[in-house]
Amino acid sequence: MLDFYYNLITFIELISFPLALLSLIIILFFYFYFFLRFSFLKIKTSSFDQPISIIVCAKNELENLKSNLPLILKQNYHTFEVIVVNDQSIDETSFFLEDLAKKNKHLVVVDIDSFVTHSPGKKFALTLGIKTAKYEHLLLTDADCVPSSKSWAGRMISNFNHADIVLGYGSYEKKRGLLNKIIRFDTFNVAQQYLSFALARQTYMGVGRNLAYKKSLFFKNKGFASHIHVASGDDDLFIQEISRDKKVAIEVSEHAHTISDVTQDWKDWIYQKRRHLSTAPYYRYRFKILLGIYPLAQLLFLLSLALMFICKIDVIYLVLLLVIKLVFSYLINYKIMKHLNIFDLYWAHPLYEFLHLFIQGNFVLLNLIKKPKKWSR
Repeated sequence: MLDFYYNLITFIELISFPLALLSLIIILFFYFYFFLRFSFLKIKTSSFDQPISIIVCAKNELENLKSNLPLILKQNYHTFEVIVVNDQSIDETSFFLEDLAKKNKHLVVVDIDSFVTHSPGKKFALTLGIKTAKYEHLLLTDADCVPSSKSWAGRMISNFNHADIVLGYGSYEKKRGLLNKIIRFDTFNVAQQYLSFALARQTYMGVGRNLAYKKSLFFKNKGFASHIHVASGDDDLFIQEISRDKKVAIEVSEHAHTISDVTQDWKDWIYQKRRHLSTAPYYRYRFKILLGIYPLAQLLFLLSLALMFICKIDVIYLVLLLVIKLVFSYLINYKIMKHLNIFDLYWAHPLYEFLHLFIQGNFVLLNLIKKPKKWSR
């Protein structure tokens, strides 16, 4: 037995440093090949002269529509329509939209009757909205999102001058509390990856809170037909399909963000995140591997450092590896966190990275045991 423990400790001592070094190399690869593109991104402005259709799907979102829809309708853009699809709401959404449509020429309301049966999620509602749209260029957002400025639509749509798909950023409102910080860091982490991957021509998702593409692409792809059985996927599985041979642009100007109210309930957020992760098994294998390797490398790096400390391997090696990781993390994330308006978490971001890694790992394990079956709790 003593020999077994001795051999085990010897083995750990032998592999801990090489494993930490290999993990760091993988992390640095992601930093320099993907994230550095985002860090050095130059924000450009241009004008676009085509009309646009802004589509919002809403289900029992009366209060959000009252707060956010007037700001969407006041966008500084020359020609646009705002299509709101009322997806079988049982609150007073229909009365509010009917009244507002009488006062605003830009607003088009599509009602889905209560007797219509459709699958969970917003794919059916979004499909109706796209079919209703008069214009080729579509801009999508959600009822709980408010544009960060009156130039949101113009900024997003201007990218159609050189692209077929535009990926935007949907942030969450800054509030007090640890959950708020974790949610906003998680949103930053997701955005950093999908926006950086898009710059490297490895587009795998956007966010429905702030996304634009051409109507013709939707119908050429037969809409969401290939994954209609999956409740989510309208902004990741669909974007993977239509972006394969198309030009994709990202728009991260602070004037082009959308901002959503954020839950203050841990259970609601956990369920929401687990639901979003449920689409991952349908991703293309390349993206499964890339998106799996990065957090795995982060986890192995931390685990290896811990083993080096326990085994009392020369502290100089441990400190050197950790310093290299932190220095490049701070350098890479400086401009990115400024672009995404989350700089308040910059100095403590390694701590949030650790918490996020732990929480995300638990979500993956929970989904392996039992996937969320309902669209909402």
